[in-house]
Amino acid sequence: GRAIFASGSPFDPFEYDGKVFVPGQANNAYIFPGFGLGVIISGAIRVHDDMLLAASEALALQVTEEHYEKGLIYPPFSDIRKISANIAAKVAAKAYELGLASHLPQPKDLVKYAESCMYSPKYRTYR
Repeated sequence: GRAIFASGSPFDPFEYDGKVFVPGQANNAYIFPGFGLGVIISGAIRVHDDMLLAASEALALQVTEEHYEKGLIYPPFSDIRKISANIAAKVAAKAYELGLASHLPQPKDLVKYAESCMYSPKYRTYR
């Protein structure tokens, strides 16, 4: 009951010693949608290693004490749109900080800007 585990594929919850554990999913789908969006919204002229680090840190910051208490090392994937917007904002902020952004001026609220640029797969009703 002391292992920290995450897999690239989803696993069903399991019970050990009377406690239910939900295995984490260590999947690149956590990082790359937000990372790509951050590059796009900043108009980054190139990708810097520090932008990848910013994406990783943004993901880690979204894991709460409540998640840790449940044995989770990633936030719930059901929150992926919010997670991606926060990652995009941190990646874009790092691009601006490094002088790599070409989309000027920098938006005041990068999270809101990222959310406004996200695709939403909803169909409009025309009739």
